[in-house]
Amino acid sequence: MVDVVDDDDRVIATVTRAEMRARRLQHRAVSIAVLGGDGRLLVHRRADTKDVWPGMWDLAAGGVVAAGESYEDAARRELAEELGVHVDSMECLGEGRFADDAVALIGRGYRCVHDGPFTFTDGEIAEVRWVDRAALDALMAAERFVPDNVALLLPLLHLP
Repeated sequence: MVDVVDDDDRVIATVTRAEMRARRLQHRAVSIAVLGGDGRLLVHRRADTKDVWPGMWDLAAGGVVAAGESYEDAARRELAEELGVHVDSMECLGEGRFADDAVALIGRGYRCVHDGPFTFTDGEIAEVRWVDRAALDALMAAERFVPDNVALLLPLLHLP
């Protein structure tokens, strides 16, 4: 179940994930940028089976905040589910809104430092790479990236 929120991030309904997707209802989401100790960013290509933006590259782990779940709890859950990562601390980078033909969301971005190990067991990630800013720019010029994280999270990251 997913909380539908108004523009002030107040819950106005709770619906199934399928209904939220089908009706493109505004919901909460989290994105967690994983940086290595050397400052490089872990990017990944989404599985072709994802319900939104399949096969596209992404700057962060993340996803939909479940009904009644806090942003931080959702961020910790998504890190564990997608990357097998458990961290002691995450830094909240900020919040913003994003809408396109596929989604409408209020997103909160986080960053953490973790060099590994990683475990990709849920099937959501097809490929991963560590990138510095130059390598990220080159990859973004050649490949399609998930638009919400490019719009909301990338401006908050300060990559070497």
